[in-house]
Amino acid sequence: MTDQLAADTAMGAVTLNVADLDAMTAYYRDAVGLDVLSADGPRAVLGRGERAVIVLEHAPELRHAGPREAGLFHTAILFDSQAALAAAVYSVAQRHPGTFTGSSDHLVSKAFYFDDPEGNGVELYWDRDRTEWSWIHGRIEMSTMFLDPNAFLTEHLTEEGTAGTGLGDASVGHVHLSVGDVDSAREFYVDRLGFATTAELADSALFVSAGGYHHHMAMNVWNSRGAGRRRRTLGLGRVDILLPTADDLGALEERMTHFGVEGRDDGQTLELEDPWANLIRVATPGRA
Repeated sequence: MTDQLAADTAMGAVTLNVADLDAMTAYYRDAVGLDVLSADGPRAVLGRGERAVIVLEHAPELRHAGPREAGLFHTAILFDSQAALAAAVYSVAQRHPGTFTGSSDHLVSKAFYFDDPEGNGVELYWDRDRTEWSWIHGRIEMSTMFLDPNAFLTEHLTEEGTAGTGLGDASVGHVHLSVGDVDSAREFYVDRLGFATTAELADSALFVSAGGYHHHMAMNVWNSRGAGRRRRTLGLGRVDILLPTADDLGALEERMTHFGVEGRDDGQTLELEDPWANLIRVATPGRA
C-alpha cells in the first residue's frame, strides 16, 4: 500500500457558501479576472479556460463563521506570469479599495493578500521557477519578506493588464486552512491522506505538498487554536484535490479505509472530512 499522494497531485476548485451570489460572482469575475464557466440557479463556477478555480454556492440561510472557528484561511490563486498577477492585483485594488491585507516575497513566490466581499481570505500569487527554490534537510526555505505592491505594479503592470483583460492561466495553487491544532492536522493530511511535510512553524503552522511543490495545503492555528468541529456556515464549503489516475484514487481509498477514516465513495470521487469537518473531495481531473 502506497503511503504518499502521487507526484502529479494538484489542487482543484474551492467551493464557497455565499450569502450574495451576484456580488461574489462579480468579485471573482470582474476584480480577480476569472471567467464564468457556468451559472445555473444557485451555483456559479469561475475559472480560466476549462479549469474551475472558485465554485460559489448560494446559501443565504447560513450564518458567517466566528473569527476563531476552523475553516478557510485563504484560497491561493496562482498566476503563470508576473504580468498576469499584476493585472489581477491592480484590478482588485481598483474595484475593492480597502480590502488589501498585505503582500510578501516568500522566496518561492510573490504574494498579495485580500479579503473578498464576504470576508474570505484570497491570496493572489506567482511562483518563481523551481530551480530557484532552496531545500534544506527536506524542508523548503520560505520567508516573509517585504514586497512593495506599488513597485511591483510599476514593474509588471502592462497596458493590457490595466485595461482589465485577464492574462494567461490561473489555478488554485494551494489552500490554507484554519484548524484547531497542528498535530491533528499532521496526522490527517500527512500520515493518512499522504501529503509530505515541506515546512513547519513550531506548533502553529504546517505546510504540505505532493511532488516537491512548496505547498499544496497549509494549516495554521493563528486565529483558531483549540477550535472544534465546524458547523455548516458561510465560507468554506469544500476543497477539491485532483489525483492523476483512477489507480491513485483507489490507492487513497484503500489507505483511508486501512486507517479507519470514513468517506463517501461513489466510484469516481472520494469525500472525506478532516478533524474539523472541513470537507475534502478527491477526484481525477476528468471527474472533477
